[in-house]
Amino acid sequence: MNLLRLRVTSSISKMAEELGSSAAATTATSTSSTSSSWAKTRSLWPSILRWIPTSTDRIIAAEKRLLSLVKTPYVQEQVNIGSGPPGSKVRWFRSASNEPRFINTVTFDSKEDSPTLVMVHGYAASQGFFFRNFDALASRFKVIAVDQLGWGGSSRPDFTCKSTEETEAWFIDSFEEWRKAKGLNNFILLGHSFGGYVAAKYALKHPEHVQHLILVGSAGFSSESEAKSEWLTRFRATWKGAILNHLWESNFTPQKVIRGLGPWGPGLVHRYTTARFGAYSSGEVLTEEEAKLLTDYVYHTLAAKASGELCLKYIFSFGAFARMPLLQRFDEYLF
Repeated sequence: MNLLRLRVTSSISKMAEELGSSAAATTATSTSSTSSSWAKTRSLWPSILRWIPTSTDRIIAAEKRLLSLVKTPYVQEQVNIGSGPPGSKVRWFRSASNEPRFINTVTFDSKEDSPTLVMVHGYAASQGFFFRNFDALASRFKVIAVDQLGWGGSSRPDFTCKSTEETEAWFIDSFEEWRKAKGLNNFILLGHSFGGYVAAKYALKHPEHVQHLILVGSAGFSSESEAKSEWLTRFRATWKGAILNHLWESNFTPQKVIRGLGPWGPGLVHRYTTARFGAYSSGEVLTEEEAKLLTDYVYHTLAAKASGELCLKYIFSFGAFARMPLLQRFDEYLF
């Protein structure tokens, strides 16, 4: 096995408090006596009365508006990764359908012979979250950013994984199929937060394709037993902790709150993005236009159909501690 050079740029961070995504449009019934009034009702329904005002088309449109802030030209594409690994009959990847899956991908113009940098986003996020980084990185690299399977503008198949191993394979194998479809053989792989966990696990499984691994605020380095969190133990013993632990193990995600609020969901997302990237931001505060476009983009990615977000309880225990931590795998690999 080829040696893999690891470049870890940050220590473990909190699991993203990011919200995520899932969608189900409610259907309308009408007691109108004429076909003309029924047609009128149908035409008004999507824009005014839809409980969750989003769709895949709206995600891509919101992405395009957000990336209009980036000066570097780019190409957006839906990369077909098939319905599963070649010859595979594993239902957790194929879901209940043989329909092909697609990975939403943006590739930025770069200088000839620039090294390729592939960027993987965190939990309940998508590649658009990197919009402020693209111009600077594209001046030195051929930047390719992806939406992981089940998030952003990528396909959102039914999530039927029942174990940590299956869940890891969902992300690692779909990324490998994407790599094959793109014809990439040697690239720098960057992962943020949960994306760092996926990137690291991918690099350990396919080191021959990864020139460098960059982990930015990566989650998943240690387990709960290794962290020995006395605070978490005490909190779990309280009624609030017991409820939150039950919700976690029940796979209740923050995205479900967004969907449950329906047309009031965008308002909650606005308050979230304002707090995270505004008043409490540790970096440069977003401009009014950036905040508006990012909020719109975040809402549509979070409110769409639940898919990849349901990985949470299988990858992490309550408190965002990894069930199969990276440090154990690194120790096995290096020693």
